[in-house]
Amino acid sequence: MPATAAARRESTPLPEKTISPLLTFMFAAACGLVAANLYYGQPLAGPISQSLGFTPAATGLIVTLTQIGYGLGLLLIVPLGDLLENRRLVLTLVALSAIALVGAAFAWSPSLFLLASLCIGLASVAVQVLVPFAAHMAPDASRGAVVGNVMSGLLVGIMLARPAASFLSELLSWHAVYIISSGIMIGLIVILRLVLPTRVPHTKLHYGQLLSSMGHLALHTPVLQRRALYQACMFGAFSLFWTTTPLLLASPAFGLTQNGIALFALAGAAGAVASPIAGRVADRGWTRPATAFALVIAIVAFLIGHFSGGGSLLALATLTLSGIMLDFGVQTNLVLGQRSIFALSAEHRSRLNGLYMATFFAGGALGSALGGWAYATGGWNLASWIGVAFPVIALLAFLTERNSRKSA
Repeated sequence: MPATAAARRESTPLPEKTISPLLTFMFAAACGLVAANLYYGQPLAGPISQSLGFTPAATGLIVTLTQIGYGLGLLLIVPLGDLLENRRLVLTLVALSAIALVGAAFAWSPSLFLLASLCIGLASVAVQVLVPFAAHMAPDASRGAVVGNVMSGLLVGIMLARPAASFLSELLSWHAVYIISSGIMIGLIVILRLVLPTRVPHTKLHYGQLLSSMGHLALHTPVLQRRALYQACMFGAFSLFWTTTPLLLASPAFGLTQNGIALFALAGAAGAVASPIAGRVADRGWTRPATAFALVIAIVAFLIGHFSGGGSLLALATLTLSGIMLDFGVQTNLVLGQRSIFALSAEHRSRLNGLYMATFFAGGALGSALGGWAYATGGWNLASWIGVAFPVIALLAFLTERNSRKSA
């Protein structure tokens, strides 16, 4: 009898991992709220500069330091998701976000505000710990759908951050934006402490070994290399578009106010619907055709937008359509890439995600820089041609991809 019972236990399949719709929503909401902290400074750079006495040359550092902090966090903090208990790591980073936001709100000098901005960027990588955390909890058959749903929350947070900051600063002050966000982070800590499960990784490496292993992963993981390249090009196009279109809309051709530009930015949030769709498509094994579709729709979006600089109502409508299509393509490709790299190894998910995000973040920085230069040099005409070049490069690289699981 004992042998029979033991055999029965051994033959009984283990229960499949699962994540409830409510917990998926909490992951998505947390990602959106934390990611928004990265973008409050963009529309507030002017008021902050005037209030704290930034020089004109130093005003750009308000956004740059936050981006630098985020980039460092992707490489130095996100890999800890493969080493430390995930729930505690997320709560610690969100708590640091709350402290940094308070520091920004009450900074009395440019140097203190820039230090707070750097810390906001570092702590905001909590979102990139949450995404592989959610992927780990999801069963294989629906991992793409879960990742897509979580990423849709992140995109909504990013797209709503700028108009929300503009509205609150006009209604109250720029200080209030950071104070309110800090309060939101404190509330988020309480909620996440209650709902997040514990997850202890099996990795036994030291921190130095963990970081050095990322170099090996970057050099010897073809799937990561390709997906990061595709998304770097796509995010470069995305950043160029959203850097230059506000300049175009504020120009005499359109003459939109800041509120009008904020409403235009809200239209981009419609691209958030792409994330859950892309996740479900990837779960069905349609990653290759979906990738081709994402790259092509980004190219078409820029070609449509290229002819939208005339300032008419029709031009504004086509430019809005271009923004929605571009965001749809970028988000689709992002989720397809994450679904692909998360399928490689549960043990390495946070490190793979950190490398993936850091690479395409660099592409976004390049797109922003080229967009500003191109618009100043040749206006929207030149900027849009450079913008279309990014997804074209990605598509040409994609066409060299072999139809095999190793190079997916």
